[in-house]
Amino acid sequence: MNKIVERAEGERVMLIDGIAMSMDDCPVRDVLDSVGGKWTSLMILGLADGPRRFSQLRRFIPDISQRMLTQTLRDLQRDGYLTRTVYPTQPPSVEYGLTPLGHSFLALLRSLVQWSTENHGAIRAARLVYDAAKD
Repeated sequence: MNKIVERAEGERVMLIDGIAMSMDDCPVRDVLDSVGGKWTSLMILGLADGPRRFSQLRRFIPDISQRMLTQTLRDLQRDGYLTRTVYPTQPPSVEYGLTPLGHSFLALLRSLVQWSTENHGAIRAARLVYDAAKD
């Protein structure tokens, strides 16, 4: 059973599937905050087939701004999902690729993509029903 409990020290803890997680330092919240962004999943999927250069990623996700692409790549690199390799060419070329951590997340992400594809129609139908009931 999932519930919130308070320890003797006054610390609030969530019990999720029998695992105690601090409300102040919850690993689930921390990870979902970093991978739950609008562009993160697409970026990881864009690197699924191997390393890509910045411009290739920009073409893969054409509606992302250059600023958001740069920030998302930095965030993913900071969290250990991808590497950034600079090649000493003129001008320097840069490639981004998934790390082992990034590949392990990719496996989960592919399951989410499949689930989303299979259930998208039902979700859209539920939204229509909900929105119609509100009007």
